[in-house]
Amino acid sequence: MNGMGITDVETLSKIKRRVRACDYLSVAQLYLKDNFMLERPLTADDIKPRLLGHWGTCHGINVAYANLKANFKNDPNFSFVLGPGHGFPALQANLFYDGELLKVDKNATLDYNGLAYICKNFSWPNGFPSHASPFTPGVITEGGELGYALANAYGTALGHPEKTIAVLIGDGELETATALDSLNLKNLLGGRENGKILPILHLNGYKISAPTIYARKSERELNELIRGFGFEPILINGDSPEVFQNALRSAKNNPFFIMKTTKGATGPNKYHMAHQIPLKNVRTDTEELRQLNDWLKFYNFAELFDKEAGFHE
Repeated sequence: MNGMGITDVETLSKIKRRVRACDYLSVAQLYLKDNFMLERPLTADDIKPRLLGHWGTCHGINVAYANLKANFKNDPNFSFVLGPGHGFPALQANLFYDGELLKVDKNATLDYNGLAYICKNFSWPNGFPSHASPFTPGVITEGGELGYALANAYGTALGHPEKTIAVLIGDGELETATALDSLNLKNLLGGRENGKILPILHLNGYKISAPTIYARKSERELNELIRGFGFEPILINGDSPEVFQNALRSAKNNPFFIMKTTKGATGPNKYHMAHQIPLKNVRTDTEELRQLNDWLKFYNFAELFDKEAGFHE
């Protein structure tokens, strides 16, 4: 597994910019039906009449996706499996960012029209669903069916030694019998005739808004549990790309990454544990509308995206 991990400053900067862009897109999909680049202060008319989707896990998904994409962008045999598919705004943001969505949907152009299209049509009648679905490129299961991600990854790797598959697993998801038992597949499918699996536990501390078991274990206790399944635990503490890349570089055989971030990171602090929509009353509450405006401005999306040329690398 040696050889992974990026050190050059320019690439690390690009990872940070990509995470910012996809965080913005995640929030914009949840809330906006107009004014997609905040060219004027938000009004109630810019907000969707029904707010439906999940924010809490999105930043962590964006961090993992951006770092992995930077490492494996030239590897046609690399795949990413997303366990918390309810964090669909983040997945769709990344597919839009890379132009993957455009390959299957001619409306998802990398300009302002495409931006407006994916944001307005998220959780919208006849638009995109709130969870990952078969309409999404590469998706085979619906995002609410938590627990199957690791098993699906091992199944994909079966008989394909050329493949490397990263699997993002929610810490609530790992409490399911299916996910926990799937850790045993390492002993059955770990031979040279099968592909490499990179499990990443997204330890954000909560399942919906209740504490998760694994987030309440000591670091030693969690590490020993993972070692008991035959993996080598590697901590990624926070969302710094330098930390993530150092973790990738330190990986040898059978790594199991533990990515520890705050639930709802980069969102409104008061609502950091929100599983779904942090600011539910933005159409009627002027203070919440102001908070949403500040939240979106925080990402400085106009620095990252041009209305005609798309994303700045």
